[in-house]
Amino acid sequence: MSKKYVIGIDYGTDSVRSVVVDTSNGEIAGSSVFDYPRWKKGLYCDLSENRFRQHPLDYIEGLENSVKGALKGLSREILSNIAGNTIDTTGSTPVADDKEGVPVSMKPEFENDPDAMFVLWKDHTAVKEAAEINDLARSWGGVDFTKFEGGIYSSEWFWAKILHVIRNNEKVWENAWSWVEHCDWIPALLTGNTDPLTLIRGRCSAGHKAMWHEDFNGLPDEKFLVKLDPKLAGLREHLFSKTYTCDVPVGTLTKEWSEKLGLPGNVKVGAGAFDAHLGAVGGEIKPYQLVKVMGTSTCDMLVSPLEEAGNKLVAGICGQVDGSIVPGMLGLEAGQSAFGDIYAWFSRLLLWTVDEIISKMEWLDNKTRERISRETADRIIAELSKQAEQITDDETALVALDWLNGRRTPDANQALKGAIAGLSLGSDAPRIFKSLVEATAFGSKMINERFISEGVRIDGVIAIGGVAKKNPYVMQIVSDVLNMPIKVARSDQTCALGSAMAAAVVAGIHKDIPAAQKAMGGGFEKEYKPDPARAKKYEELFGKYKKLGSFIENQLT
Repeated sequence: MSKKYVIGIDYGTDSVRSVVVDTSNGEIAGSSVFDYPRWKKGLYCDLSENRFRQHPLDYIEGLENSVKGALKGLSREILSNIAGNTIDTTGSTPVADDKEGVPVSMKPEFENDPDAMFVLWKDHTAVKEAAEINDLARSWGGVDFTKFEGGIYSSEWFWAKILHVIRNNEKVWENAWSWVEHCDWIPALLTGNTDPLTLIRGRCSAGHKAMWHEDFNGLPDEKFLVKLDPKLAGLREHLFSKTYTCDVPVGTLTKEWSEKLGLPGNVKVGAGAFDAHLGAVGGEIKPYQLVKVMGTSTCDMLVSPLEEAGNKLVAGICGQVDGSIVPGMLGLEAGQSAFGDIYAWFSRLLLWTVDEIISKMEWLDNKTRERISRETADRIIAELSKQAEQITDDETALVALDWLNGRRTPDANQALKGAIAGLSLGSDAPRIFKSLVEATAFGSKMINERFISEGVRIDGVIAIGGVAKKNPYVMQIVSDVLNMPIKVARSDQTCALGSAMAAAVVAGIHKDIPAAQKAMGGGFEKEYKPDPARAKKYEELFGKYKKLGSFIENQLT
């Protein structure tokens, strides 16, 4: 019997990655990455306004190029035995679409309009709208539709983004018949069913970001939405009431897409999900094992058997949804709005001087200037980590807050800002960097403490993502601050692998997600263990972090 293969497609913030995976052992037969060309140029974004938008053509071109790249050079036997594919994306990343499910930004008159683009997960233009949703949910006299989403709605999520766009762009509002998440649109495109009323909507995006719940018979009540803004009248009828978990097939590749990608015509396509959720699957999440996706931001996930979860509501997280991560279990999500992005910000801050000065050195040729800038940028975080590691723990410590991009959890508040306290003339770059790393670790500890205080235990921690793989200094500090061992998943492509596991279930090769994990999991490459002495010192510094955070938050309210 021939081996069976599947394709996992992982849409990240900067690029899309496709992997061809052997369903018998999880080995990757082919892999390819495609950078979004328009995003790379900074189009449709404005950092000063925290506006981050992406063009659907970046996603379409990325789909075709990354899949073709992953298939390149594979044998005919492998190609003929590809049975399924599943995609994951960032989220919440919605876009306005017409009656046929075509994004408004695909029309010539909107091709350069940021409000017609996909509103990326990290877009924070809807802070005001999120606050209005929270206020109304508590005061309108009916059901609090935020109760299954931690009790606090975020500007990073579906309804806040829609409300912001339709209020600020009359033309987009008039042309938007419906809205669709990125993770739902790509499977719809591949299967030819983009009709907003019938395309399959994933449980992850709907439950965690759109206030969908079975107790509500779907999305929030029409009366609530109209009270929020009359412009939302009728939109609920153009959306959805049913949602589907990642083990459900949504159809097969259309003839057009099978020919375009060079795949068999019977390849099954699975319901889309969020990258972090399928990353948790790829990282072999088990009940009460916290999986941390550690990249530009973090996403922290737990699953619990439904019979053990009961009717418990965990306050201040990014939602709890039946089947959102592993079908048949309760999925709980939290996270930090910035993690690696904070280190990148500090790196850019230091690099600015280098670029500014060498740009004025006329005796340097352009090639040399570019090399100096590139090599400095490539090495700066590693060098800061190396120097920060030498700083003794008994020195007077700086205390920083990790809210440079607001706070996702616990208790979402995207209006918050970062801070550094305790600066002196002796505060050099490595010491400031050390305080920023500690701040991100303290932000992680706040999440752990919230789960535990709400009665959800954490038996272990699994780390995946770029920071987990690349920076031992950061990982050791996080382990010390959490005072828990952290296992790092072996796979370099955990999200794409998780998508492949889901695809194997969709294609009928494995009976469920746990079976796919057992067959295709890559295990763990390293375990960080906390140092008891440092963990104790960090407990004291953590108290200062919380005190500083309370002060800053009170000043902003």
